Amino acid sequence: MPAPSSFDYAIIRVVPRVEREEFINVGVVLFCATQRFLDARVELDEARLQALAPDVDLALVRGHLESFRRVSEGGKGAGPIGQLPQKERWHWLVAPRSTILQTGPVHSGLCQGEPRAAVEHLLDTVVRVKRQA
Repeated sequence: MPAPSSFDYAIIRVVPRVEREEFINVGVVLFCATQRFLDARVELDEARLQALAPDVDLALVRGHLESFRRVSEGGKGAGPIGQLPQKERWHWLVAPRSTILQTGPVHSGLCQGEPRAAVEHLLDTVVRVKRQA
């Protein structure tokens, strides 16, 4: 069995009206340095967002959320930030912001094996809403 790997993560939030401090969790960004892993996963529940802020520009929000994914992947398609080393991209992704997209505080955890499983667990725990059937 592989040794556990530590990771850091933050929850990605949409804050439609910053002055009201209301938000919904829409994704996770996770960095595991020992496994050279950086991933940002987003699952925007548009109905929930529109219930919170009926006048929100969904296309604009989707576009900005896509930048989290592109920066985490890196490369020329992600602009100058995407060409930074992985650790620097992580710091850029979780830097405090006062805009419609924010990340919560950085937390730490441990994973056995693949960090993608930790991303899925976090999405299940803090982003996905379990609906009654």
